[in-house]
Amino acid sequence: MWLREAFFRWLVPAAFLLPLWLFVGWAIFGQNAWSLLWVLLMAMPTVFVGQLILTLLTRSRPSVRAERAVSWWDVAGFTVWHGLTIAVGLFVDGGFGWLLTGAILAAIALFWLQLWQLWNEARGTGIRIRETVSWSTAPRVDDSASQAAHDVIVIEESRTKD
Repeated sequence: MWLREAFFRWLVPAAFLLPLWLFVGWAIFGQNAWSLLWVLLMAMPTVFVGQLILTLLTRSRPSVRAERAVSWWDVAGFTVWHGLTIAVGLFVDGGFGWLLTGAILAAIALFWLQLWQLWNEARGTGIRIRETVSWSTAPRVDDSASQAAHDVIVIEESRTKD
């Protein structure tokens, strides 16, 4: 349980630290200026926005909000995506393209995983709402009681003394 709670707390800082790692990785591993443009204009904003969207989708689930812990599916998905994102920041010669492709595919798969989990949790609540509200409880338009005048009762909280 502690691991799931740790991932819950890690999601928001990850939106800032993972893009920062891409920049630090560029500086440490001595890449050229063209890769700096890629890091600043493509990688950092994409990872930042992607992580924020995935965090919002994850935290919007009722079970995550109630337990303040993500699911094991989330732990697996975020571990793969964050691991690949960190590996992309290493700028490995010969493996960069494969790592980048893996990170992109992992982010897309994680997005669909979040939507699937959110849909499954929301589907259960929608059924209960439909069970409690039925068409027989809704008033009919042609009902004569709805056209009759209603009595109005006024309750005064306190009287003012004249």
